[in-house]
Amino acid sequence: MPRPKARNKAAAKKKPVRRKPRAKRATKRVSKPAAKKAELQYVSWNSIVLEDLNPLLQRQFVVGQEIMAARVLLKKGCVVPLHSHSNEQLTYILDGALKFWIDDREIVVNAGEVLAIPANMPHKAEALVDTVDLDIFTPPRADWINQTDEYLRR
Repeated sequence: MPRPKARNKAAAKKKPVRRKPRAKRATKRVSKPAAKKAELQYVSWNSIVLEDLNPLLQRQFVVGQEIMAARVLLKKGCVVPLHSHSNEQLTYILDGALKFWIDDREIVVNAGEVLAIPANMPHKAEALVDTVDLDIFTPPRADWINQTDEYLRR
């Protein structure tokens, strides 16, 4: 088999390839619509009207851009039916106690305790006594804002 010829170093260097100029592209950049500027809110719960959802359930809430705080008042025996939502939820019991059915368990959350509920996890709750609950959601609950939460209005 014949040996390959030695290559000249100069010949090994590649000459730059000239390309045809491309058509000019539009220089205007397309941008996303500007997000609504976040506003500072300083609110007293006393200034927010209580929404009556049913005879045993009332609530009020404050909505930010990516978070929502809701003060929920439940009379003894009030049942929040089994439901789930795409929002993460923190439930902090300020006064009273809620019994949750969640993740194949029963959990009683008392005053001063917090329950962290992952998004899309089905859960049900019952007020064991008159209860004041602070719920935090991210993102905000669109069904609450739009009042399309029929499961609570029975």
